[in-house]
Amino acid sequence: MRVLGIDPGSRNTGLGIVESTREGIRSIAYRRIKMGNEPLPLRLGQIYRGVSDIISEFNPDSVAIEQVFMANNAKSALVLGQARGSAICSAVVMDRSVAEYSALQIKRSVVGSGNAKKEQVQHMVRALLGLTQTPQSDEADALACAICHIHTAQVEEKLLSAS
Repeated sequence: MRVLGIDPGSRNTGLGIVESTREGIRSIAYRRIKMGNEPLPLRLGQIYRGVSDIISEFNPDSVAIEQVFMANNAKSALVLGQARGSAICSAVVMDRSVAEYSALQIKRSVVGSGNAKKEQVQHMVRALLGLTQTPQSDEADALACAICHIHTAQVEEKLLSAS
């Protein structure tokens, strides 16, 4: 199973491809879409194209994306929702299924605690994937989202086979 994880953001969107094999999980690629101060519609286009490009390049089976959390600032949450929407639309147009996970689910799956700090997520992603360098926080969050999806699929598969 090959999964594209996405950590959406209106300034930086993290992308990470993780593959699950019999031997375990490994990172195929990770990057971020770094956007400047262009108007929001142009940044949303960058996200759309960036997601389409990585899907075309690495052909993941599915996409996992972090859900919007309730922020103190409604405007920030709305902009983040638009960034997520752009990424989701790109994945759907590219005929990929999309799974959504909360930050709490992702952190629990990767670190074991829903209250984990960014640095802890980065450390565990690096350790789980055997990376030689620590990814940027948005890249690590994207990889963590993909790992969460793989773990979830593995648990669901075991539950189905047990019934």
